[in-house]
Amino acid sequence: MLPGFLSRAVALLLGREGRSLHLKAAGAATAVLVVVMLAGSWAVVGAEQGARGANLTSYPKALWWSIETATTVGYGDFFPVTPWGRVVGAVVMVVGITTYGMVTAALATWFVGREQKRRHHLAYGAHELGEEAVRALHERFDRLERLMNGK
Repeated sequence: MLPGFLSRAVALLLGREGRSLHLKAAGAATAVLVVVMLAGSWAVVGAEQGARGANLTSYPKALWWSIETATTVGYGDFFPVTPWGRVVGAVVMVVGITTYGMVTAALATWFVGREQKRRHHLAYGAHELGEEAVRALHERFDRLERLMNGK
């Protein structure tokens, strides 16, 4: 069931026509982050198995640790003690930091794009209004010239 759900979620994030590139990239990075957190949790339990002082001894603990690590919260309640566990931790950190940076950039781009569209719409409306005002002034000047010339 989980792989079917993941494939539908990835298709939903990436498959929309007309979706901007930065949103597709943020969606892909989020999908990669989820996979890295799930796989990293499994890998760190394997790496820490039987190590002295290991506290990442079950998948639920490791999953919580990977969420903490990816979000850079790092409460310190769980941490890897083996070199391979720390390598997994570094991968989860880098992917998490990259993903949250991309999502933040995508949101910022979306907000800026909306503001630019709003300003463009206002500027276009002002330009149209300006052209109407110029036409009205030309008509008034033409009428005044005709009156002054006695026509």
